[in-house]
Amino acid sequence: MAVAVIQVMYRVLKIALVAGVVGALLAAGALAYFAMTPIAVPPSAREFIVKKGRPLKGVARDLVAAGVLNEPWRFEWMTRLLGRATELKAGNYELPKDLTPYGLAEMIGSGQVSLTPITFIEGWTFSQMRQTLDANPAIAHDTQGLSDQEILRRIGATEAHPEGLFFPDSYFFSTGTSDLRVLERAYQTMHRRLDTLWQTRRPDLPYGSPYEALIMASIVEKETGLESERSMIAAVFVNRLNRHMKLQTDPTVIYGLGEQFDGNLRKRDLEADTPFNTYTRMGLPPTPIAMPGQASLESALHPADVSAIYFVARGDGSSQFSANLEDHNRAVQKYQLKH
Repeated sequence: MAVAVIQVMYRVLKIALVAGVVGALLAAGALAYFAMTPIAVPPSAREFIVKKGRPLKGVARDLVAAGVLNEPWRFEWMTRLLGRATELKAGNYELPKDLTPYGLAEMIGSGQVSLTPITFIEGWTFSQMRQTLDANPAIAHDTQGLSDQEILRRIGATEAHPEGLFFPDSYFFSTGTSDLRVLERAYQTMHRRLDTLWQTRRPDLPYGSPYEALIMASIVEKETGLESERSMIAAVFVNRLNRHMKLQTDPTVIYGLGEQFDGNLRKRDLEADTPFNTYTRMGLPPTPIAMPGQASLESALHPADVSAIYFVARGDGSSQFSANLEDHNRAVQKYQLKH
């Protein structure tokens, strides 16, 4: 009797083991089939965001809500078996229309994010940069509530004023990147560009430091939109500094007026003394007045080799340059007074 019971138990265990193996193989086959079967990603879900700190279960549910998956559990199990459950990277993902679940798990697990650009324009002020960062929904807004000086400290800047310290360009970032990191990249880029040009600068320039060259570049940036004239504009201001003449440039006055400037520069504005009024004060203003681009940096450190010390707008976007006051007055009569 005891032997019979043991034999029955053995047979039951054997059947259960076989059934278990077969069941496991069937489950594994079904999961493998799921993993390698292309998903029809709907157009509305081609851009998919994995939020920072979102667990696998939440990501799977988000994929279902977006219409990428029909249900979450198979994707969860597959991702766990792949060892990716705790490796999902936050970011913005661009999903192809024929992606497989396996490819999706690998994409999110390895952080193959699509990067989002943000663009800072030549001639912008730091205030305009901050407004652009604050308006971008893909960026983590860690600078909100911080003073300009606190922002400089957090990105490792040694300067006291932020104006002009950031290189205008397009910067690409993944969703959730801190605005401090974006600013840090722009700051470091400006320093690299400026330092490289400083090493090869023309030897007779009246700058005591790269920062003074940056101030000049910002003035050049605001004085003309014509790249072909920037080296000439720079030459005029360099020649004035070398001759101990006032720069007398309107953009510095406008910057000094700040929010008081209403778009109309008046005679009284030119006569009102501020640290940025180059009609009332000698030399460069205390800080840059905008972000200079590469062309303005190059012009400030490699100005044209000319003797011009005056220029006047021709009315077509270009300028007439003169080496003496007599020629300049004639140019003013011709292009400004139309006599």
